[in-house]
Amino acid sequence: MLANILLLLPGLQVHFLLEGHVTREATWATGLWGSGFLVLLGARAFILSSNTRGCCAFRAEMLCQLVYSCVCLIVSGFCCVVSLIGLVQGPFCLYNSSSGPEWGVPLKPIADSHTGYLYNSTLWSGVCLEPRNVVQWNVVLFVVLGGASGLQALLCAASILNALLGLILGQGFCQNKVGPVSV
Repeated sequence: MLANILLLLPGLQVHFLLEGHVTREATWATGLWGSGFLVLLGARAFILSSNTRGCCAFRAEMLCQLVYSCVCLIVSGFCCVVSLIGLVQGPFCLYNSSSGPEWGVPLKPIADSHTGYLYNSTLWSGVCLEPRNVVQWNVVLFVVLGGASGLQALLCAASILNALLGLILGQGFCQNKVGPVSV
């Protein structure tokens, strides 16, 4: 969530956000509503399901956990994809074009032109005039946001597996004790 908030404030300056000079993928705020709020709801469902007693109540909680986990898997995966797209597209910044200074995405990949700005760090400091160091800002924060969302997607997939096993096998699985045979 913090990485998405920082992406909305390049250089920790609010006026870029107010003027609309922020990378498009950052304005979607998928790190806030997707990997933030909705995944917290899924985590809450996971925690609450461990305190349920009784067969029917347990299975109902597992069903709720399954639904929450599926939603969380979708939104965390979406956040990861949006973060990777934002990383590949490059930052929205003021740059020198042939017609003078202009706001846009100067490092956007062009088909069959070059390998992209991510592999050429010499472009990072010379292309964007404003906000200062916006390329490094976007690269670091989109990588953090994408990595955290990817990890959340893996945890949600594990939660889905847990909920499915809970639905199918029930609450007492692995608690059956085998004792010695008395003669």
